[in-house]
Amino acid sequence: MTRRIPLDVPLIIGHRGAPGYRPEHTASSYRLAFAMGADAVEPDVVATRDGVLVIRHENEISGTTDVADHPEFAGRRTTKHIDGVALTGWFTEDFTWAELATLRCRERVPALRPGSAGFDDTEPILRLSDLLALVAEASAEHGRELGVVLEIKHATFFAGLGHDLAALVERDLRAAGWASGEHPLWVESFELTVLGALRTRGVQGVYVYLLEAEGAPADLVARDGAAAPDYAETLTPAGLDALRGVVDGISVDKQILLRGTGRELVAEAHERGLVVFTWTCRPENAFLDRRFRTGAPPTFGDYRTEWAAIAGTGVDGVFVDHPDLGQAAFRG
Repeated sequence: MTRRIPLDVPLIIGHRGAPGYRPEHTASSYRLAFAMGADAVEPDVVATRDGVLVIRHENEISGTTDVADHPEFAGRRTTKHIDGVALTGWFTEDFTWAELATLRCRERVPALRPGSAGFDDTEPILRLSDLLALVAEASAEHGRELGVVLEIKHATFFAGLGHDLAALVERDLRAAGWASGEHPLWVESFELTVLGALRTRGVQGVYVYLLEAEGAPADLVARDGAAAPDYAETLTPAGLDALRGVVDGISVDKQILLRGTGRELVAEAHERGLVVFTWTCRPENAFLDRRFRTGAPPTFGDYRTEWAAIAGTGVDGVFVDHPDLGQAAFRG
């Protein structure tokens, strides 16, 4: 059986690794997260043209790779509508894995994180299979069982291109020995449909529904249009009731917990047997709630007070960009 919450709570989850120090979703970012005490790391997966699952926060990769510096790919720059948002750049689904393997990763916000940007162009994109092998190696190295919080991105969009992300995720998890509950695995998405599809395939894990502070899920918008229920409806007692037996937990924007009713939301979720995660705890002023900003970017603000307020809600897991700071604040 997969453990719902291993070790201490809140669970410290390295959000894309340790991107406060290394470009996100790189091998060094993940290894550093574990070295700093993270219990688990969070990879986001999207698909290539040939059905390989790669780890990128979005399928648009101009901000996190050197793709713009490759003249051979200049003609693939385009504009697409992803979950209702127009984006211009380069997209993973327009490349084969062999092509993406020639790119190198870059820091997403170099002005805020110049130290991380110093490692630009030194590491390749990872596949999901690469990350799972890395976690197994790190578990042996650190002598403790480490976990993965796997986020499936843009499933409805990719389904329209002929990519069944649930099938692809199952394929890679089974091949790596991660589908039968033998390792700490959480699977999350902003779309319930793909979570249900993966669970139906028999993948054992803790299923977590990601919830924004506003807006509506892309799968329900695609199905119901303007009549689609929004995320806010899911956060009501009736909405939480509807999640019973469908998922094992929710993961919410930290602003939802900081509104003043965060403790009540966590308690209501726990009453229904749901775990609660929150994202993303970052120390820079640019990312803090305005009440806790104490200077100008890129300096750190009063993140400890913000994080203490989050911890006070009784949340079960926190996503952090600086796992060492997360350990000190949430476990210190």
